[in-house]
Amino acid sequence: MVEDRKAIVIAQAIDALRRGWPISISDQGEILSLLAVERADDHRLKVFDPDQTADILLSAARAAILNLANDKEAATPDQPVTLARTPWIDCASALALADPSMDLEMPMKGPFKVKKTVIKSAAASALELARMAGLLPAFFVQEGQSEQSLLTLPAQDIVDFFQGQGVYIAARARLPIALGDHGKAIENSQIVAFRNDADAVEHVAVIIGHPDGQPPVVRLHSECLTGDVFGSLKCDCGPQLHQALRIMDESGYGILLYLRQEGRGIGLINKLRAYSLQDQGFDTVDANVRLGFVNDARDFRLAAQMLGELEIKQIRLLTNNPDKVEGLKKAGIDVVERLPLKIKPNPHNQAYLETKRDRSGHQL
Repeated sequence: MVEDRKAIVIAQAIDALRRGWPISISDQGEILSLLAVERADDHRLKVFDPDQTADILLSAARAAILNLANDKEAATPDQPVTLARTPWIDCASALALADPSMDLEMPMKGPFKVKKTVIKSAAASALELARMAGLLPAFFVQEGQSEQSLLTLPAQDIVDFFQGQGVYIAARARLPIALGDHGKAIENSQIVAFRNDADAVEHVAVIIGHPDGQPPVVRLHSECLTGDVFGSLKCDCGPQLHQALRIMDESGYGILLYLRQEGRGIGLINKLRAYSLQDQGFDTVDANVRLGFVNDARDFRLAAQMLGELEIKQIRLLTNNPDKVEGLKKAGIDVVERLPLKIKPNPHNQAYLETKRDRSGHQL
């Protein structure tokens, strides 16, 4: 029950941040109170910080873009950096500090003063909580307990949130599938829905064919609303999804794990901000880092847990990403073979694919 209570409080904290409500994070008796910059407005900020003394907490990645992080901090982009509050930093200017997609339309005023980050473990945990909530990693922050905070939770509980958590099968059904514009249907397929104990998010597996004595062809596919549903030409996600299903059908036995990790783990809205940065000339890696995140925040242990629930121990992994191979191996899955997934580029995603190859090590 204690572990359940921890998960409940973290879920409540994520929901509070998304709604623009302050929370507090504690560590060894010290407390940091926070209001997400993205969800603040003038009224909420005045109630949270009537004396206009709350500082600004950013990630080191964003601070480095603003030339406010030292070399050590810049080397760890998800670590916290604190900027001293000045009278002119209101909600609009704080959002401009946090959101790099606004840099061209709202040039920084400055100068800014970097302060020592207090209760650093709590500050770092707050940035991770923002990512879980799909928000920009930026807060108005006060040392001590705020009367406005909806709840207080320990920093270590956030660190441990996904440790030891698992998934379980919630439902399954037969699911005939049409293979894109090729006209062929996959009749011998089913869908299996999983729930994650940690965050209650649903993930699914599409199983094609039946066990035939050979390890199944497995594809880890991270959710991409723009590519999978709307056919975005900016990425290769939609074509990869359909090509993977074709390969599995041809192999006779395959499993596609559809993981709810939009935007390499930063969420849909932040992914669209990254798209905006790409339109300004930044590649996909730099776009994520400028937003204040690491290049890839996904956790492939989740996929290993799903395979475990399906009683799959050996697989042939359909991927160009070596991190997926290593992630599954570390989680106890025997990857007996890596199969390439070749997709023809188009004029809109050519640079994106080159970045995946040259900066993320994808074997295209």
